[in-house]
Amino acid sequence: MLKQRIITAVILAPLTIFAIFYLPLDQFAALFMAVMAIGAWEWGPLMGFANKRRRLAFVCATIILISALWYALPLLQLWSIDGPLHSGVSLVLWIAVAWWILSATLTFLYPRYSKFWSSHRSIRGVFGWLTLIPTWLAFMVLRSNDYNQDPYNGAQLIMFLFLMVWSADVGAYFVGKSIGKHKLLPNVSPGKTLEGFIGGVVCACIFISIAGYSLGWQQHQFTLALIVTAIITTVSVLGDLNESMFKRQAGIKDSGAILPGHGGILDRIDSLTATAPVYALCYALLGWQ
Repeated sequence: MLKQRIITAVILAPLTIFAIFYLPLDQFAALFMAVMAIGAWEWGPLMGFANKRRRLAFVCATIILISALWYALPLLQLWSIDGPLHSGVSLVLWIAVAWWILSATLTFLYPRYSKFWSSHRSIRGVFGWLTLIPTWLAFMVLRSNDYNQDPYNGAQLIMFLFLMVWSADVGAYFVGKSIGKHKLLPNVSPGKTLEGFIGGVVCACIFISIAGYSLGWQQHQFTLALIVTAIITTVSVLGDLNESMFKRQAGIKDSGAILPGHGGILDRIDSLTATAPVYALCYALLGWQ
């Protein structure tokens, strides 16, 4: 299993970095929409769909909704000329934040109240759209930032997000394995500990501090970046727990098998589905570069 994980990561990492930095904006948007479509396919079993036709129908509906969003909010118009986000973009991202607040409530109270949403496939389908569609938009917001002046600026923002989440994952794993004793949410994910969570936040903050020092950030930039890092790493755990809750309710271990050793696409991007909209809003409201 470990060997498969390493091989998959070695292949996937450079391809991901290439796509983020070097694909034209439209191609990046199309590729990421394809990723969200795979995520929608994997969401089917979380809705209780065993029938491939129903899963495909959910995928098609997801693609149509993302395409409509793309049409209504052209990629180079996500940011207004004077800097702030387009009002429609802000609305979608704030809806995503509201969803993740609701999701946090459902996750922390699980299994209480799960009977209602688990018995209605339509509700679980809406939950899937609220998870996947704002994620696509958030990545487009980040990638398109200052695109005409510096096409790599948005790519750097995305890499910062990835590295924050990954460093938190690494810190949480090793600290949790070493000294983890207090279960975070045993009803949802028995393997996660409070010590691991704290270790992940600290590890991500250390990474950001090193990055900021190497980039010559001023004190106010450090302060904002550390605040955002603490928020993002906390939210990333929520994304992970959210998917774990839905999988546990559906009796599923992995969302898929498309990534050998890692499971499905949702298993790899669960943290990003929660963090990307929050990160995009934080950058739009605060900025720290």
